Amino acid sequence: MLNQFESRVFSVQMMKSKPDEEDYWNSSKFKAFTFDDEDDEFSRLKESKQAVNSIRGLVEEDDDEDDVEKVSWSGEPVGSISWSVRETAASNHRTDREPAFPKINTETPPLSRSHSGYSLSSLFKGKTKGGNFQSITDTLSDSSVRLYAPELRKPKSEYKDYVSDWSPEETVHRMKQGKSVSLEKFRSLQDKLLLLDFSVAAHDGNVITAVLIYLKRTLSKEVLFRELESRQTALRHFIHYLTETRDQKLLLELLRALGRTEDMVLLQYKEHLSIADENKRRDFLKSCLSLPFPADDSAHVQDHYTLLERQIIIEATDGQAERGGKVEMFHKFPRRASIVNMPLITTLYYCCFYHYEEPEGSFSSPLNIRHTFRISEKQFFVTALAARAKLKAWSDVDALFTCRNWLGFTRKRSPVTFSRVVDILQKNSAPTQVLQDYVALVDDVTLRISLAQKLKCHDIIINTYRDLKDRQLLLGYRGKVEIGSAEERKIIELLDNQQIRWKN
Repeated sequence: MLNQFESRVFSVQMMKSKPDEEDYWNSSKFKAFTFDDEDDEFSRLKESKQAVNSIRGLVEEDDDEDDVEKVSWSGEPVGSISWSVRETAASNHRTDREPAFPKINTETPPLSRSHSGYSLSSLFKGKTKGGNFQSITDTLSDSSVRLYAPELRKPKSEYKDYVSDWSPEETVHRMKQGKSVSLEKFRSLQDKLLLLDFSVAAHDGNVITAVLIYLKRTLSKEVLFRELESRQTALRHFIHYLTETRDQKLLLELLRALGRTEDMVLLQYKEHLSIADENKRRDFLKSCLSLPFPADDSAHVQDHYTLLERQIIIEATDGQAERGGKVEMFHKFPRRASIVNMPLITTLYYCCFYHYEEPEGSFSSPLNIRHTFRISEKQFFVTALAARAKLKAWSDVDALFTCRNWLGFTRKRSPVTFSRVVDILQKNSAPTQVLQDYVALVDDVTLRISLAQKLKCHDIIINTYRDLKDRQLLLGYRGKVEIGSAEERKIIELLDNQQIRWKN
């Protein structure tokens, strides 16, 4: 009487005797590729092993999926006691450790195509050789034949990122390397301060800023300000961060808590730059007058407020006069831009250009502006000279230099050098007749001759050579002037003058 195992094998063989199964086993025209001959003993040994494996698969499975073969080779005779014990233990071990990878026996030969219903192309297409369609996932659904792709596990040290057990020093080190870490686990004040101290010691501005952002979010302002006061490097980074993010409110609170009054009021004064409306900016500057500025800074803020207030008045008056068309000056020289928010010297130039003749009591009078804002004589002189030269008002230019001594004699005096005066007049396209009057007043002889040659002031050069009593230079310069010109005639008269005692 057959035992249970042999009866099961017998029944399977009977199932395989069906015509369609005979076709399954015998209709294949392909054979598995091997480097050895097909008829050698090793090939036959492989086929016998596969036959045993296919029988074992049919015995272990209760379903009807007999078209997939399971490959396993223990080396024991099928059905023996040792074979049954070993296979049972191996099956239990696979069940207990399902997530683990199955051990692949490298000695297991590949399936021969002559004993399988699948070719390499059919596995990719999901079709059997007998024509029955079956998904490749169904084919490989059994755990004993499922193909496992080996997963490359990370080193154990990498998993510390997920459990967040890095120390403050290790966390800062990883942040410096550009690795992502979580700072949320550091909840105590001591750990947070250690983070800050280690980030400062690392000399990495990005790490310091990242830690400061975390402390700003998790600490009260009082505690944060107190701790930053004793850490100047971190404090500078935090002030820079608040400045870049334009968190003016918190920055003012920080400076006030640190007792840095001057920095606080200057920061608050700087807010006027963000106010576009001139009237609102004027009102804001007026409110800044009460801030505890130092004496010098307080005077500058007062001048700023006064200047803006005056600019608004002048702009409104001149704009109305320009639109009315009754002022010839605005019609002849139209204004190019608004004077509001312009610098002080620009405002003075504007008033010297359009309001030069106005009395000192007027807001737009250049003299009024000079006295109100304590403009120096040199600065006022240069600005007025440039404005009047631009208008070709040469009489006003001459009046700037004229002064009288106590005897009533007039002479030309300038708070700047006459070479600088010549340069300003030249840039404003002054004629040669005007330029030579001021070139002649240059004290340095070499510079005077150089300017005269550059500006073609022949009389200045001729008179200078005459004063030097240098006959050779005068003869050389005669060849540089036009023949028959007034300059040549003057040179000839000087050379023929017997009263001049020439040096050469």
